[in-house]
Amino acid sequence: MQPNTLLDAILDEAGVSHAGLAAHVNQAGRARGLSLRYEHTAVARWLKGQRPRGQVPDLICEVLAARLRRPVTLDDIGLGVPGEPAAPHTGSLCGFVERATALWRSDQQRRPHIVGAPAVTGTPAVMPVWEWENPPEDVDVSRGGRHRVTPNDLDMLRAARTHYEQMYRKAGGVATRARIVGFLNAEAAPLLRGSYTDATGRQLHRATGGLVAVAGICAYDSDAHGLAQRYFHQALRLAKASGDRGLGAYVIALLVNQSLFMREYRQAVAFAEAALRAAGSRITPALASDLYAMQAKAYAHLGDGTSALSCIRRAEQSAERIRRGHEPDETGYVQPGLVNVQVAEALLSLGELAAAGEHAAAAVDTPAHDRGRVHRLAMLSTVELRQGNADKAVAIAVRMAEQARGMESQRLRDRLRAVREHLVRSGCSGTAEAAELIDGALRVPL
Repeated sequence: MQPNTLLDAILDEAGVSHAGLAAHVNQAGRARGLSLRYEHTAVARWLKGQRPRGQVPDLICEVLAARLRRPVTLDDIGLGVPGEPAAPHTGSLCGFVERATALWRSDQQRRPHIVGAPAVTGTPAVMPVWEWENPPEDVDVSRGGRHRVTPNDLDMLRAARTHYEQMYRKAGGVATRARIVGFLNAEAAPLLRGSYTDATGRQLHRATGGLVAVAGICAYDSDAHGLAQRYFHQALRLAKASGDRGLGAYVIALLVNQSLFMREYRQAVAFAEAALRAAGSRITPALASDLYAMQAKAYAHLGDGTSALSCIRRAEQSAERIRRGHEPDETGYVQPGLVNVQVAEALLSLGELAAAGEHAAAAVDTPAHDRGRVHRLAMLSTVELRQGNADKAVAIAVRMAEQARGMESQRLRDRLRAVREHLVRSGCSGTAEAAELIDGALRVPL
């Protein structure tokens, strides 16, 4: 029996207590000639997943619709009949918003079935990308809620995205995640349920989509892969509502990166192709370079050297066309040197050690934010060790471990463990110091 997160979220939105809902349901039942005696304990059971009997689900909809001054369906409160198709509007943007905000609330409450959900594969993983790429489009995203969304609200959402992205880069996703999820619940959810025109709604969904994408990045960095995937799928739906194909392509790049981590290499290739195809001229050189570089890594893992090298050339050509100041905020992560480290990883998988070393060294020699620098040093250390340069590998690993201090990130920890394992396995002199430093960084639990 799964908790009813939709009912929980809509009760919170309506400001109705458990006892209050029970009393209102009893009253609505009397109007229909029913003698009901529900108390708060019954509502608690419904929230745990128990289905109310008889006409009670309809009464709950009636009570909440009067409170919220909008139609509320059985699907909105998580009580649609299992196995039957949902009411038509639940596939709409309005229904999506209710499900999305319910997820945010459950994440903030650390509900185990949400936080610990595994990532989906196969058709459930592919469908959100297919739906983003194909019709129908949202003709009108306006909404008539209680509070009017203003330009200041949109500015706040954009500023928050930048703020939490910078926090993630400096402190890691584990430390940042609770903050951004709290912001989504306290600030973004009421705005999505507010009042706005189609034009304002497009901007609102774009700004919220950027924030939700960062929440997904933080979940991914915290090893909550099913949750991260759901955030990315939400961000993709918000991107579609905004009409911004470039934002959608950026979100798909995040899905490509996660697919690589989960070793779903063919899926990574297909997703990258979908982003490049559907975004068309809206895709920027920075995003194109990252997508091609990630495709190269996927092809390299699949053993397709010809396709990998072709994607490397395209990544490098796109990187040469990047013009700072002409890119959206979201692609700011594609800093100078990022393509080099991605290409180095692809070349390493292909066994091209000398070329991988050149790209890894070029990446380290280019300024980067704290998090990116750890990844670049990890790659260079690995390449140097593979080339037999143990002393260099150890010195670089020491720099990497020192740079990682203060960051709470499962992905960086993966990097540190992998480098430590390679050093220790090599049996070269001098590895003990680097291993001890890495152990020190890993000793503090997240």
